[in-house]
Amino acid sequence: MTLLFLVRHGHAAGGYGEDADPGLDDLGRRQAEAMADQLAALGPLPIITSPLARARETAAALEKRWNTMAVVDPSVSEIPSPTDDLEERHAWLQQAMGGTWGDLGPRYTSWRTMVTDLLLQFHHDTVVVTHFILINAAIGRATGDDRLMCAPVGNASITLMEHDGKVLRIVEAGEHDLAAPVL
Repeated sequence: MTLLFLVRHGHAAGGYGEDADPGLDDLGRRQAEAMADQLAALGPLPIITSPLARARETAAALEKRWNTMAVVDPSVSEIPSPTDDLEERHAWLQQAMGGTWGDLGPRYTSWRTMVTDLLLQFHHDTVVVTHFILINAAIGRATGDDRLMCAPVGNASITLMEHDGKVLRIVEAGEHDLAAPVL
């Protein structure tokens, strides 16, 4: 079985409707460090990251710990928006998150299939630093849940999944939120 550590990026300096590609804020940087602390003893493992700044900056905490470089892969980026207008895309995502993949139609069900099939192609334990909806797409595939939002994964949380090349299984959902102070 191959283990996949799906990491949601740390808290961003701007929201989906405010900035097309924000980096991490101070909280997000602390969350990324806390996530790297959790995974440090497991590596170095391959790291795949979304090209978006918040994911790259989250992955950087592991790159530093493991003295390695992440592979930047646009395939693990956030769900494509039907518009570049920030206000419109925010409204679209808010509505979409209350529905199902089927509600969004073939463009988005194809995207979900593409990203979850990609995860099944990793043959080594791997860390994937990505986004909320992609992690939910993987969880939905593993559980047969068609909702866009089927798990409230927190920023910089780690969703541990495994697969045999054909079936994704959840080992541990990343429902905890690393925004809480680390004591």
